[in-house]
Amino acid sequence: MVTKFYQHTLALAFAVNEINENPTFLPNVTLGFHIFDSYYDTTMTYHTTLGLLSKVHEFLPNFKCGMEKKLLAVIGGLGSDISSHMADILNFYKIPQITYGSFAPVNSDKAQSPSFYRMVPNETHQNIGIIHLLKWFEWSWIGIFAVDDESGNNFLQTLVPLLFENGICSAFIERIPKQPVFPMDYTTWNTTEKYSVLLKEGNARVFIVYGETIAFMWLTIVMIEFNPRFKELKTVGMVWITTAQIDFALTSIQEVVDFEIFEGAISLNIHSKELQRFQKFLQKVHPYWTEGDGFLKAFCEQAFHCSIPNFGETSDVNETCTGKEILESLPGPFFDMHMTGHSYSIYNAVYAVAHALQATDPSASNNKAVVGRRSLKVHNIEPWQVQPISLCNAHCLPGYQKEKKEGEKFCCYNCVPCPEGEISTQKGMDDCFKCSEDHYPSKDQDQCIPKTKSFLSYNEPLGISLALLAISFSFLTVLVLGTFIKHKDSPIVKANNRDLTYILLISLLLCFLSSLLFLAQPGKVICLLRQPTFGLIFSVAVSCVLAKTITVVVAFMATKPGSSMRKWVGKRLANSIVLFCTLIQASICMMWLAISSPFPDLDMHSVAKEIVVGCNEGSVIMFYLVLSYMGLLAIISFTVAFLARKLPDTFNEAKFITFSMVIFCSVWLSFVPTYLSTKGKYMVAVEIFSILSSSAGLLGCIFSPKCYIIVLTPEMNKREQIIKRKN
Repeated sequence: MVTKFYQHTLALAFAVNEINENPTFLPNVTLGFHIFDSYYDTTMTYHTTLGLLSKVHEFLPNFKCGMEKKLLAVIGGLGSDISSHMADILNFYKIPQITYGSFAPVNSDKAQSPSFYRMVPNETHQNIGIIHLLKWFEWSWIGIFAVDDESGNNFLQTLVPLLFENGICSAFIERIPKQPVFPMDYTTWNTTEKYSVLLKEGNARVFIVYGETIAFMWLTIVMIEFNPRFKELKTVGMVWITTAQIDFALTSIQEVVDFEIFEGAISLNIHSKELQRFQKFLQKVHPYWTEGDGFLKAFCEQAFHCSIPNFGETSDVNETCTGKEILESLPGPFFDMHMTGHSYSIYNAVYAVAHALQATDPSASNNKAVVGRRSLKVHNIEPWQVQPISLCNAHCLPGYQKEKKEGEKFCCYNCVPCPEGEISTQKGMDDCFKCSEDHYPSKDQDQCIPKTKSFLSYNEPLGISLALLAISFSFLTVLVLGTFIKHKDSPIVKANNRDLTYILLISLLLCFLSSLLFLAQPGKVICLLRQPTFGLIFSVAVSCVLAKTITVVVAFMATKPGSSMRKWVGKRLANSIVLFCTLIQASICMMWLAISSPFPDLDMHSVAKEIVVGCNEGSVIMFYLVLSYMGLLAIISFTVAFLARKLPDTFNEAKFITFSMVIFCSVWLSFVPTYLSTKGKYMVAVEIFSILSSSAGLLGCIFSPKCYIIVLTPEMNKREQIIKRKN
C-alpha cells in the first residue's frame, strides 16, 4: 500500500462529513460513499465498476434489484488508464465520472464524453510549462523517462515536437514499465546498467520523469538500491523535473531509500489550497478512530508497523497498535499533513457533485439552500441529471464578458474578465462598459462605486500641520516686527531704510497668511483670489529685498568724493523700486483675471477613487508668467547682492540677502517639477510648502542676524560701536 495515498481517502471522508454536518446545504439529505481499490489491474477495475451498478455483494449487471441507495456519481481514478477503463462502462449508463488525478488527452473520445469530467487542467498546459522552464534556464540537452503506456505515448507525441520547435534536444528517451516487477529479474538488472551509463557518462544533467507515483517508485529503487554505481552520482549536479501525477512517496519496503539524488528536484503540482479544518480533521485520525475504514488496517501496518487485531485473525506484525499513533509523527514520504493537489481535487469533486445535486431541485432559489425547505427526492433523480450546465448555454457572471470561440457557433463562448477600468453588472453580458466619471469600478468589476470628493482642508493631519506652520511663522514675523518697532531709533534699524524694513516684514506676514487661502474649500471667490494674491504679495516682498540691495550699492558709491550718486540716496529710490516692480506684477495679475481667471473645478481622472475638488488656474501661461516674474526679481536681487556682499559697511545686508535669495530660488526651481509630478490635493500641499519655506528663508536669513544683535548683544547696537568698527 502507498501510505501517502491514504490522504485521498481521508479527503473524501472529510468533504462528505463537512457537507452532511451543514444544516443549510442539502438539508434532510445524507451523502454516503464507497471506496474501492483497482490494484492497478484492468480486470479488477472493470469488475469493481460493474459491481457499483449491481446489488451489493452480488454481481447482477443491468439489474437494480435490492439497491436502496442511489449511485449518483463516481470519483476516480488516480491514473489515466484506470479512468479510461471506468469510462468504458460508466458512459453507457450516463453516470458522471469525475477524475481527480489523470490528465486525459484532449483527443480522447472518452475524455470528450458528456459524463466525463476532470478536476485537473489539460495536460497541454503542463507540457508548455516544462518548455518555459527549460528555456528559462537555457537547458537544451535533456533526458526523458516516460511510463510505457498510452499516457506516456501521448506525452511524448506532444512534448517532443515542442522540444524541437524551441531548440531543445533529447539526449535519450527511456520508457519506465507500467507494472513494476518485484523482485528484480534479469531484464531489470540490464535496465539498471543502461540507466547508470546514460546518467553517468552522458552529457545531460536535466531529466524529465513522466508517469505516476508507482512508476517513479520503481525508478527510484532501480537507480538507488540495485546499482551501487548510482551512489557516485549523488555529488554530480543533476536536476530532476517530475510531472504533476508524481508524488515523492515510499512504502515500508523502501524505508532505506535515500532521496539525496533527488534533492533540488523541480516538481509540477496540481493546484491546492491549505484548509485548516482538514488539518484538524487529520489530527483526530488514529488506528481506532472509526469503523468501516477498510484501508486503515493496511495503512497502520505499513506506516506505524503495528496491527489492528481482528477476531479470529492473525497478523504478520507482532506489535499491536496502542491507539496513540498519530499521523503527524510520520515522515513526509509516508504521509503529508498538508493537503496535496490530488486530495484537494477530490475535496472539490465531492462539492461539485453536491452542488450539482442541489441544482436539480427546482424549488432552490439562486442555488442557495433554505433551512426547512422540503428535502430532495434523491431516489427520483437520475445520474445523468447531475451534470454541469452546457458551456454553450452558460451565462457569464457579473465582472465577465463573452468572448467568441474560434470555429464555434455564436452561442458558444468563453467568459473572460472585463478589461481594466470596465465592469459588467449582469449575467451573460456581451460586452463590459466603463463607469461614469464620478464612479469607479469595484474590485470584482461588477459594480460602479461613487467617488468621494477630496480637497486639502483643515480637517486632516496634513492640512492641520501646514496651517499650524503658517500661523507659527506669522506669529514669529509679528514678534520680529514688534522688536524692530520697539527699537526703531537704534542704529541697526535705521541703518538700512527703516520704512522699507517694515514693508518687507508686513509683506512676509501676508505671505504666511496667504497660504491659508489654499486650505479653504475651493469656491468661486477663493479660486479667484488665492493665486493672484500670492503672486502680488510675494512680488512686494522680493521688490523690497531688491530695493534694499540697490540701496546698499548706491550708498557705498555715494561715499566716494565727487560722486553723482548722492542725489539718489534716500527713501525715494527704494520706494520707487518697490512701487515700480509691484505695479508690473499687478498688471500681469489683472491681465490674468481679465483674460482667463481661475475658477472652481472637479478633477475626475487624476485619482482613481476620488473626485479632486480644486481650482483650475484658467490660463496656465499666466500662472507661470507670474512665477517667472517673481523668479526674475529674485535673480536680479541675488546678482546685485552677490556683487555687493563685500562692501565695507558695518550693517551691510547684501551677504544675508544673497543667502536668502539662494534659498528662495532653490525652493521655486524645485517647485515646478514637483508640482507637475503630483496629483490631486497634494499639488496644493506642494505650493503651500513652497510659500512657507521660501518666506521663512527670507525671514531667517535677513532678520535673524539683526534680531540677535538687538536682543542678545545690545552693546553692539550703538553709534559709538558703529564708528569704532568703521575706523
